[in-house]
Amino acid sequence: MHLLTRLLVFAGTAACAACGSPPASQPPLPTVAQVDLARYVGSWYEIALLPNRFQKQCVADTQANYRLDGERVEVINRCRAADGRVDDIKGHAKVVPGSGNARLRVSFFWPIYGDYWIVALAPDYRHVLVGTPGRDYAWVLSRTPQMDELVLNGLLDRAAALGFDRGAFRRTPQTQPLPAAS
Repeated sequence: MHLLTRLLVFAGTAACAACGSPPASQPPLPTVAQVDLARYVGSWYEIALLPNRFQKQCVADTQANYRLDGERVEVINRCRAADGRVDDIKGHAKVVPGSGNARLRVSFFWPIYGDYWIVALAPDYRHVLVGTPGRDYAWVLSRTPQMDELVLNGLLDRAAALGFDRGAFRRTPQTQPLPAAS
């Protein structure tokens, strides 16, 4: 799919996620109390996710890189497509005031923003569970391409306890490092 088309699909999906609220039977989605953005930035590998339309072209090696850029966080998401090419998209995130940096609003197509809430974070910042308040989207990320199964299962159990569909999570193969971004 052409990059502009993917951006438009993501923008529409993100807009829906941004407007979504938890079902009446779900309490508001809690986040971690505080995130040190200087420690959070850097490279992350996607270990598992709730499948979504805006990442459907990604079959393996999905990675995210975050960099502080003044008041915002620069976001670069990359993955390997089925034909072997590397697909990427750039955007930015801004912190939701009063959230302890645990709630971010991410945009890959201005002015549309989607929610990116940090709901579990290792004290050493080695792994994280990120989700949206409507519980439609979620990602397990790690600083390394592989994650201990006990740690992964603990994060998936946490996701289930928060109201995400644990059985719907899909593993992301990390088969080989992506070439350096151009």
